[in-house]
Amino acid sequence: MSSQRRVALVTGSTGGIGAATAIALARTGEYDLALHYNSATQEIRDSLGSKIKAAAATSSEPRVEFFQADMGDFAAVRKLHEDVIDIFNKVDVLFNNAGSTLGHQGVKSLADVPFEIFESAWRVNTGSAILLTQLCLPEMEQQGWGRIIFDSSVAALTGGSVGPHSASSKSAQHGFVHWLAGNVAKKGITVNAVAPALITGTAMMGAADGEAAKKMAERIPVGRTGTPEEIANTVLWMIATPYVTNKIITVDGGLYPC
Repeated sequence: MSSQRRVALVTGSTGGIGAATAIALARTGEYDLALHYNSATQEIRDSLGSKIKAAAATSSEPRVEFFQADMGDFAAVRKLHEDVIDIFNKVDVLFNNAGSTLGHQGVKSLADVPFEIFESAWRVNTGSAILLTQLCLPEMEQQGWGRIIFDSSVAALTGGSVGPHSASSKSAQHGFVHWLAGNVAKKGITVNAVAPALITGTAMMGAADGEAAKKMAERIPVGRTGTPEEIANTVLWMIATPYVTNKIITVDGGLYPC
């Protein structure tokens, strides 16, 4: 591992946004990559590794390591952090990207979501990210530099269309971002969230094709859905700009005025 590179931990790295962000980070030549996955096959991981290698300049090819963990299991999250530290010694950039709808989408009634799903959504979408942040933060504070970014959703601001379990877990991220950003702002650490809407190539949009995708695009002022690469570019902007902190940045094609 190059001593000049920072280390970026991307959770949910094999999904659309996570993979695009890992590739974008590799392209900068500035980061070694700790890539988390839950259930992605070896074939999927190998494919992402090849794309990262192709994106990086030969002279600055990053070290890439994959780490498996169930983000709904806090013991597994702690083990994930331990495994990353054993190899990379620290985490400079934490992109809390992993998330799940727990198989409940397009919910029409609160009664349709068992309360256990609310609890699971919080653990996967919010609790694991807060725990990882807590574990990575001391080293960032010691060195006087760090970047913490959450992958939220416009549903946290509007309620969205997935369901109350997802919207409420994402909005909980925002309260944490606002508290922590103020707490560490003078320590060289920025804390932000990107809040996408209607991004193709993601699990949430996977079933939307043909007429469904066309109808979604018609709702958006720019006339199309977004791409994982556009979210990745936003994440890189947040990392590169130390004057940006305590922000929830919506990336939604002008769909919501927030």
